[in-house]
Amino acid sequence: MAGTETLDRSTWETALNQLNEEHQGEFVTIEVLDPEVGHQYEANRLPFATISYDPKDDVVAISVGGRSPRYPVVLRHLVWHPREIDVATQDVPEPAVRTVDKDGTATLITFFPKESGAES
Repeated sequence: MAGTETLDRSTWETALNQLNEEHQGEFVTIEVLDPEVGHQYEANRLPFATISYDPKDDVVAISVGGRSPRYPVVLRHLVWHPREIDVATQDVPEPAVRTVDKDGTATLITFFPKESGAES
């Protein structure tokens, strides 16, 4: 991803918490890029809830939905034992986070302004 910064593991928790504040009210798309299975969408422009890293369980959790009657259910996508987290926020059309797990499967989380997503 252009304009990408690979985060140091010691900053993952803080950096992802900061993204929660910066992207409240936006929509996200979650894409899983599996080398064996291929490219799959898990969520397409759903309301963003949270993204976090839990160092105890070594997992990145991305949550969407659960904030309105239109999207009452929370969908969580987990990336177990991530080995890399990249953040693209500058010089890109949409901000994004890419996580790569221990098997090489990448998860791409792309943020979109509320106006470009579905109605709430």
